Amino acid sequence: MNAGNSELKVKRVSSRKRSRDSLKTHLTPTRKRGGGPCLQQCPTDWRLSSIMADEQAVEFCSDSEDLFGDYDSILEDSSLLAKLDEVEQIERQLDVQPPAHTEAADQPDFTSLRPSKDVQKPSCEDILTDSILDGLGDEPFEDLPASLLQFQEQVNESVKRSRLQDGDKTSTPSRTSDRNMEDKSKRKARRSVADQLKRTMLGNATAPSNVSRTAVLKEAVVSEEISVAMQAMETVSAETTDLGPFFGLPTKVKDLMYKLRGIKTLYDWQETCLNLDCVQQRKNLIYSLPTSGGKTLVAEILILRELLCRKKDCLFILPYISLVQEKVRGLASFGLELDFMVEEYAGSKGKFPPVKRRNKTSLYIATIEKAHSLVNSLIESSRMENLGLVVVDELHMLGDGSRGAIIEMTLAKVLYMSKSTQIIGMSATLGNIKDLQTFLRAENYTNDFRPVQLKEYVKLKDTIYEVDPKEDECFRFSRALNFKYSSGMQKMDPDHIIALVTEVIPAHSCLVFCPTKKNCENVAGMICKYLKEDFLQLRQEEKSVLLRELRESGNGSLCPVLRRTVPYGLAYHHSGLTSEERKLVEEAYSNGVLCLLTCTSTLAAGINLPARRVILRSPYLATDFLKRSQYKQMVGRAGRAGIDSVGESILILQDKERNMAQHLVCAPMEKCFSNLKHDEGKGLLSLILSLVGLNVRDFLCGTLLYVQQEQLCVERSLWEEVQQCVELLKEKNLITVAADGQTLQVTKLGKATYKGSVDLAHSDVLYKDLSKGLEGLLLNSYLHLVYLVTPYDMISQCKPDWMTYFRQFTLLSASEQKMSAAVGVPESFVARKAAGQSVKKSVNMEVVSRMYLALVLFSLLKETNLWSVADRFQLSRGFIQTLLSSSSAFCSCVLHFTEELEEFWPFRALLSELTRRLSYCVRAELIPLMEVAGVMELRAKQLYNAGYKTLTHLANADPAVLSRTIENMFNKQANQIVASAKMLLSEKAAALQEEVDELLTLPSDLPQASNTEQV
Repeated sequence: MNAGNSELKVKRVSSRKRSRDSLKTHLTPTRKRGGGPCLQQCPTDWRLSSIMADEQAVEFCSDSEDLFGDYDSILEDSSLLAKLDEVEQIERQLDVQPPAHTEAADQPDFTSLRPSKDVQKPSCEDILTDSILDGLGDEPFEDLPASLLQFQEQVNESVKRSRLQDGDKTSTPSRTSDRNMEDKSKRKARRSVADQLKRTMLGNATAPSNVSRTAVLKEAVVSEEISVAMQAMETVSAETTDLGPFFGLPTKVKDLMYKLRGIKTLYDWQETCLNLDCVQQRKNLIYSLPTSGGKTLVAEILILRELLCRKKDCLFILPYISLVQEKVRGLASFGLELDFMVEEYAGSKGKFPPVKRRNKTSLYIATIEKAHSLVNSLIESSRMENLGLVVVDELHMLGDGSRGAIIEMTLAKVLYMSKSTQIIGMSATLGNIKDLQTFLRAENYTNDFRPVQLKEYVKLKDTIYEVDPKEDECFRFSRALNFKYSSGMQKMDPDHIIALVTEVIPAHSCLVFCPTKKNCENVAGMICKYLKEDFLQLRQEEKSVLLRELRESGNGSLCPVLRRTVPYGLAYHHSGLTSEERKLVEEAYSNGVLCLLTCTSTLAAGINLPARRVILRSPYLATDFLKRSQYKQMVGRAGRAGIDSVGESILILQDKERNMAQHLVCAPMEKCFSNLKHDEGKGLLSLILSLVGLNVRDFLCGTLLYVQQEQLCVERSLWEEVQQCVELLKEKNLITVAADGQTLQVTKLGKATYKGSVDLAHSDVLYKDLSKGLEGLLLNSYLHLVYLVTPYDMISQCKPDWMTYFRQFTLLSASEQKMSAAVGVPESFVARKAAGQSVKKSVNMEVVSRMYLALVLFSLLKETNLWSVADRFQLSRGFIQTLLSSSSAFCSCVLHFTEELEEFWPFRALLSELTRRLSYCVRAELIPLMEVAGVMELRAKQLYNAGYKTLTHLANADPAVLSRTIENMFNKQANQIVASAKMLLSEKAAALQEEVDELLTLPSDLPQASNTEQV
């Protein structure tokens, strides 16, 4: 090379243009290898485990654009990379065979680039391994830009690591052990300076500016792991492709699993399930395991992979509001760390359609009803392609009445409208799982794994029998009860519940499932009477704190049963408790402060509270004999993973129940059938209405009802059922026939009905009530609005107490009494009923009962003291809590209903504020804190009094300080609350930013100057 030359001239060894095929590696984009277009997605042919396995590396495609095309750079025929490649080839030839003197003049002189002319040349093998950059000196290139200096340092570091290794050993197992040396030489030869420079140039092109070198490198590692387009290169060797340490997810996810959940490794079945071919190929999957087997973790890993790898939104459907809130709290920390949104869709929460985010993916965690509304809104806004994964917990609830019909409608719409959306269902073992597979076009994975062995027993008289399906009568003698009962105890406790619980408590935990709510309270009180005084000494201080918090949650009121049982470490748990009381009891049980809960079956279907022993007080739920699925769900709570070596369940039987119990414990699982025809076909009616409204055709063949029509459509064919539904919808003025005489189209009322998720049986009544309300809407009081949003389906659950009714009626203002008379409840009628007199005029009793419930809600909004309102109306506080949550949810539905009908515009702003008030029913200053998942009224008061008065305060709080400041708040709870607050704050900020971006975006249809001039 001459110093005066401005252009580098390189003589090619071959006059033929180099073939690019020889340069293609496993990191070359698929479309450049002739493999067709490469979508941005996780590889479909990996097989991973939570620990790196010695397995054959597989090909990964990169969706990064090949910026170099048929040239190596933008320098056209003077390609810098081509010349570097050529130089490298020449240097290698020089080492193998010294050039003739006659060719010296034609070869460029690169010796001036070397630090010393006396440096000993490396061997051919070394050159092929480390490239000619090994020969470059340590002097820095002072005139190079920062990005290339970084590249030089990376190369130098990689060279040092390579020289420390023996032979061709790498940091991960080699792909094939029996490859010959020639193959190795070829592979090493590909690690040229051009390839390294290419990778660095691509990295530099995508790297953010004004960021430190360390931050850039860290971000590059995370980005590569997430995209899985180019796996992180630990060394320069092409044999060290990192397959990902946690099922294709970044290392950070594995670290978070351990940090937040304490999970180091997965169960064998979980690894097997995640590595199934159908999962790799993103096919639909139904997997069935016993309760407490770890089903949810598999779903969460698949969700994280969809959010991070494919950059698609996910929907997680759970059956109860409490489960949704618990899952939001649990996943908020993951969302903050991994940069995705966690959004709650339960009760009155949720935006339809959801906020469209440009830079972040979202995980929607929803109840069954909210999930259906969410899917409808995504279909209507043509955004279904953004939904990559739908996960359904308790999939067997497809056979559970009206809620099962909603699940079926939701999944059928997802299947029909989006071919790329994957569906994952977690289910109990079912007898006709094949039907569900056909419906969802899914594979099935079943395993009987339990982390703790379960032993099932039944008790008859004084004898315990072990359940053994191999025995003729299913029962095998185990032992006789040895517990001395006095005659008084025998009379009080003929079923020997005290004997069974004292075998395990207080050293271990116990759950006693009772058939009714009242029985729960009675059993808890009875057990306390016969427990030793030693129980009172255990964890005395923590029990005192629990009692104090229970009293504070009731604004000074405390349940007399809990006041008596908690000092012994016992409590009851059912829907009669307020949501705050239930949460306090659950936390105390989880932390070991309480050792026994008497509960109803709702606990088994709710959050996971395992026990060493589970006792079923009776094989009945109220007056109905248990179903096998219900039985399995209850006994599945026996055995605490990581604590117990075995779990026990004991079913208490009477002699007359023996035969039925044998069928219960040993019979095969029940079958799951479509519920679209449940309750006179309400589900089918609702489905057809929404399909017409969404303009969807030829749909019903994709439902479970279609799969099971031979069993379910006996009297009339499915087509005849549909025809009947269409006629009924026409009669209700929800759909009509278009002008062409053939096409069906939805009316305004019909659209409002399905978008508001209003029951078809109530849509016309609601429309009439709202229309009548506009004529004389009372605005100086909440009473009129509260009456309009009192749920119709709650009316039958409450019978008015007429004296209470009359007493509360007389406390109303004159305008409020006038409004009551206008809707159909005059004072004279209430006075006559309170006096026990007959009423001659016919009065609509449903309206009367609805007004009574409205008075309950009205009192609650004024006082915000649930206990005093419950006492005044002689109703259980649990019922009032249910009424309040149902009203807030229905208020949200009515709001969406009115948004579709122009004549109801005055209601929109009014109902928006009322929904907020009903959702929390606390002092206005506490509402921002209670918006955070898991923060109830008592906790909100504690936080507010400690100085955390806004969402911003809470989001920026130190969890360690928070746990020390707030009484009885554990570190885990503090971390979850702060994470939830940060997620909510981020969600609100992102929504505002999206609105700003939308306002500042240049319209695509902006008129051009030429068009204006022509006009």
